[in-house]
Amino acid sequence: MEREGLDWAPSFHPGSLEICLNLAGDGTVAGDGSSLRLTPGTCGFYVPGEAGLRARREAGGRHQFLTVELARPFLRTRLAASAERLHPVVRALVEEGPGKVGVGGVERLNPRQLELVRALRSPPVPRAARRLWYEARALDVLVECCFAPAADELFCQRQLRLQRDRVAEAIGILKRNLAEPPSLGKLAREVGVSPCYLSRTFSREMGVSLSQFLRRLRLDRAAELLRSGEYNVTEAAFEVGYNSLSHFSAAFHETFGICPGLYPLRAKPAAKGK
Repeated sequence: MEREGLDWAPSFHPGSLEICLNLAGDGTVAGDGSSLRLTPGTCGFYVPGEAGLRARREAGGRHQFLTVELARPFLRTRLAASAERLHPVVRALVEEGPGKVGVGGVERLNPRQLELVRALRSPPVPRAARRLWYEARALDVLVECCFAPAADELFCQRQLRLQRDRVAEAIGILKRNLAEPPSLGKLAREVGVSPCYLSRTFSREMGVSLSQFLRRLRLDRAAELLRSGEYNVTEAAFEVGYNSLSHFSAAFHETFGICPGLYPLRAKPAAKGK
C-alpha cells in the first residue's frame, strides 16, 4: 500500500447501501458533514449517493474487511414495511431515493456478527445453493447492523440480548476449538461470566447442555469432512477431537443412523442416468 494510504472511494457504488465488516486495518469514510472511522473489529455502513463519498484506507498495516453491498431495489422490496425502524441513513435510501449520501455509525463487531463473517468467508453449502444462501446472510448482516436501537428497550430485554450475545460468543469459541475445546471454567472466563451462569444460560437458550452441543458440533463437522472425500474415518475423528475410534463410531451411528465408514457412500449423490 502506498505511504499516504489508498483511496477507497472508487470501489463504492451509487444507489446502494454498503456495510463494512472491518477485521484489520484502519479506514475512514466521510461526506455531507459526517464521517466514520473503522478500526479493527468494528463495522459501519454508508450510502455513496450521487455526490459520492471520500474514503481512505490508511497505510502502514494489513487490511482485511468484508463489504456487503445491497442495492436500493433489493432494500425496498424487503424493508418498505419496516422502514420506520431503520437507521435514518438507510431509511433515507429506501424512502427518498439513491441521490443522498449518508454515513451511519460504527460499532464493535459482536459475536453474532463475527460468526457471520466466518460463514461468509467459507460458505457451508453446495455451490448451486450459494446465491440463495448469500442473500439470506446479507439480510442477516442488514438486521444486525442497520436497524435503529429501540429507545424503549426494557432492562429485562437488554439482559436477554446480552445473554444471547454471550451464548453466541461461546458457540464461536467452541467451533474454533473442536479438537481441544476449553473447559467450562475457561470458556466462562473468555465470555466474562461465571461457569454456573454460562451453563444455565446456554441450556436455556439452546435447549441442550454445553457438552451435548459440543458433541453435535464435532459430529456435524466430522460428517462434513467425510462428505468432502478428503478425510478417512480416523482422520475425521482426530480432527474434531475424538481420541477413541470406538467412541467416535458409536456417537456417529447414534446421531446419523449409519456408521462413519459408510456415511460418505450414502451422502454421495447418485450418478445421472442410473
